[in-house]
Amino acid sequence: MKTILHRAATRGHANHGWLNSYHSFSFAGYYNPERIHFGALRVLNDDSVAAGMGFGTHPHDNMEIISIPLSGDLKHRDSMGNETIIKQGDIQVMSAGTGISHSEMNANKDKEVKFLQIWVFPNKKNVQPRYGQITLDEAKMKNNLLQVLSPNADDEGVWIHQDAWFSLGNLEKGITKEYQLKGTNSGVYAFVLEGDVTINAEALHTRDGLAISETDILNITADTDARILLMEVPMLH
Repeated sequence: MKTILHRAATRGHANHGWLNSYHSFSFAGYYNPERIHFGALRVLNDDSVAAGMGFGTHPHDNMEIISIPLSGDLKHRDSMGNETIIKQGDIQVMSAGTGISHSEMNANKDKEVKFLQIWVFPNKKNVQPRYGQITLDEAKMKNNLLQVLSPNADDEGVWIHQDAWFSLGNLEKGITKEYQLKGTNSGVYAFVLEGDVTINAEALHTRDGLAISETDILNITADTDARILLMEVPMLH
């Protein structure tokens, strides 16, 4: 088993006033040659956007882009004609493929919005651009690891063009869960949203990340009430 520990305080950080962003991997003005990506996981940004502010219209291509709101409301608009609000409990996915433009704005004038912005390398280039959004069943996350993303449109959660599986869990103190990796050449990047957990004997705290590869099973124990995100991706890149 190989592990790489990213403590919360070691992440890249950029505070633009309207945007306060922590980067687990190299992004924009933050460059760390040891943190370019983990397998197919390219970007994990922990973003807070001030009231009424946001990301103006900008383009992407050939990337799978996932947004997970943590609090507040995010207004999405894109070149495919989608105009929606995503909020805590939702997950949004875009296959940029041949190219899309989009904006993500704080829908509220009186409070910030917090969300995770995640980029995954696709397993095929120049696909037809696509948008997806669902509301997750919070009850299914209680003391469970709920699948929220997969490669298969028929499985639970959203889907992307990559052999990746994401799971979210809200675990009460003392709960132990086992996660069995699904891919044959996969690793998992575990990100602690809240609380303290131990994963394969490594103690993690809020906003810590742990990259784990060359193993088939994760053993997860909640040392306090905790919320975690597991991102299983292929280690091909």
